[in-house]
Amino acid sequence: MGEMVDKAKAAGNKLAGGAKDAVGKATDNPKLQAEGKAQKAKGAAQDVAGTVKGKLGNDI
Repeated sequence: MGEMVDKAKAAGNKLAGGAKDAVGKATDNPKLQAEGKAQKAKGAAQDVAGTVKGKLGNDI
């Protein structure tokens, strides 16, 4: 169960981060672009955590 929750959160953060990054780039807003990149990185980390939980079980 934890694996699926982490993967779902990861997908949401990657999507939202990508949108922020694109809008920041389009509007020449480096702060928003940086927030987007950080949110995408957070999503990637959550994706890895979900994968680890899937391999080791949800007990971690």
